[in-house]
Amino acid sequence: MFRATPPTDGRTAGFTIIEVLVALAVLAVSIVAIGSVMSTNARGVRSLEQHVTLMQTVRSVMAADVPPRAQIAFGASSGQTNGHRWRIDIGPMSEQAKVSGDNPSWIPALVRIQVRSPSGAVMDVRTVRLMRGQQP
Repeated sequence: MFRATPPTDGRTAGFTIIEVLVALAVLAVSIVAIGSVMSTNARGVRSLEQHVTLMQTVRSVMAADVPPRAQIAFGASSGQTNGHRWRIDIGPMSEQAKVSGDNPSWIPALVRIQVRSPSGAVMDVRTVRLMRGQQP
């Protein structure tokens, strides 16, 4: 009869143990590299989520807890929102920002908003708001 495959002896019948070990080593290195990339990505995503949550808290504090222009006054206030501690300090601008005139109707005030997350990250935002000057 005619055979389609050539005959094999014991020496050419499969992979050697060295070839199998090399293939397993390459596979192990690949799996470790993929795991490293995945853990780095997971840490990055967690960090971004915390930053976004912190920024959302800053925005909500600015919208809800900074007094409107007609009611703004120098001083400090603090509180807690969704586990984030916040503090608002409202004070005068620096000496260079003084408004000319004896009795201006509006004066600039520096508003500093500091929010601390439960993990300890801090966001410090500063803005300027106009407040009513003293009436004559």
